[in-house]
Amino acid sequence: MITLTQLTAAFGRNVALLKQQADGLSHADSLRQPPFRGNCLNWVLGHLAENRDAILQALDAEPVLGAAASRYARESDPITGDGPGVLPLEELLAILTRSQEALATALARTTEEDLAKEIRRGQRTITLSERIFFLYFHETYHVGQAELLRQLTGVNDKVI
Repeated sequence: MITLTQLTAAFGRNVALLKQQADGLSHADSLRQPPFRGNCLNWVLGHLAENRDAILQALDAEPVLGAAASRYARESDPITGDGPGVLPLEELLAILTRSQEALATALARTTEEDLAKEIRRGQRTITLSERIFFLYFHETYHVGQAELLRQLTGVNDKVI
């Protein structure tokens, strides 16, 4: 079973990987839309910040992305260029860094009893632990997409 310390480190590793995938890219690079159904790196990074806000809220902590979350929510319109609510690449990376700090703090104060607490998700009842683990899984899914979105910019390198 994964400990909260290990989970915190795993979330931190994801942020480090995202920063590596974004290294050397411009904001314009982050807006490049793939030629297939999907979304750009900018949306993926914002969506991950929005996902982390959901984790923070589940842990009774303050969200970091805040009002910009709706632009990056599940099923939001694709980002095809600058526009209302679209954050610069550097700002998204800074938000992810701050979200990691907030997440580490929130997880450090979380107890086994907290994790066993049952919560409602739609029609289902799950534990807080199940919710956090699902959101971690969801994050890793999108972290993997960042590698392909980096390559879409034409850098043709290998980060990991």
